[in-house]
Amino acid sequence: MGVKERRTLEKQMRRNQILDAARKLLISQGIEKISINKISKEAQLGVGTIYFYYKNKADIFVALQEEGLVFLFSTIQQIQKKQLSPGEKLVEVATAYYSFSQNQPGYFNIINYFLSSPRIFFQEEQKKLIDMSGNKILMVIENIIREGVENDVFLEEDPRKFSILFWGSIHGLIHFKKLEHTTLQNENHLDIYQYSVKKLIQGLQKPKQQL
Repeated sequence: MGVKERRTLEKQMRRNQILDAARKLLISQGIEKISINKISKEAQLGVGTIYFYYKNKADIFVALQEEGLVFLFSTIQQIQKKQLSPGEKLVEVATAYYSFSQNQPGYFNIINYFLSSPRIFFQEEQKKLIDMSGNKILMVIENIIREGVENDVFLEEDPRKFSILFWGSIHGLIHFKKLEHTTLQNENHLDIYQYSVKKLIQGLQKPKQQL
């Protein structure tokens, strides 16, 4: 490995070290209690090193959001390319998002933290970057719905609005897992999730169309 490659690798390792620390603090303490000093201590790096890679705390959180959304987008984008019916693709998208929430809880919790917060933490340019990544995911869902409309299996006047409804619905349904041992006692959360996804897709389908 040459000097240039080694330096590039070292920089990426430092970035990962900072993001790992920020991710852990965000989930355990919330954004209000996090500071660059705390991230520095958690990452075991000097404050100056943190500022060398990120100009402020918001930049770090933008990077975390971007990581999670890019990871999710790459998974969902592959589903769109599969030789499946539009209904089957939507089922796979919902399944992928559920798996993402279970297998990548750090990223899912960060995305949810900022989606559910009543406050906007980022400056306009930072927010645009995050919104662009989220919009890419919505576009994939919208394109699957449009495919269904064009193939005469879906009946939907506004695929864009339904894509928002679909993603919002499955996101909310995932949070019902917290009620598995209380309100949903004796119910299997995954069964409820899959049932709800099926009902959402049935609402799109023309009469007599099946998944």
